[in-house]
Amino acid sequence: MVLRALFAPITGLAWIAEQIQERAAAELDDQENLSKRLLTLQLAFDMGEIAEADFEVQEEELLLAIQALEDEARQAAVQ
Repeated sequence: MVLRALFAPITGLAWIAEQIQERAAAELDDQENLSKRLLTLQLAFDMGEIAEADFEVQEEELLLAIQALEDEARQAAVQ
């Protein structure tokens, strides 16, 4: 019981570090997936598989999602 009390702060810090690492990895994965979707969309447009109006709407949605992730990352870094 005494050992558990002594190691509690270390265990807590390790858990917090693990949570931060998992969140950072998830954000990178999200941004990478959005970037891949944007590239796929661009290729579909270039190959004539999607109309320009549809391309523009979808491109805007993806760019806004990427920007939102970047903003979240910046705010988390400041805090």
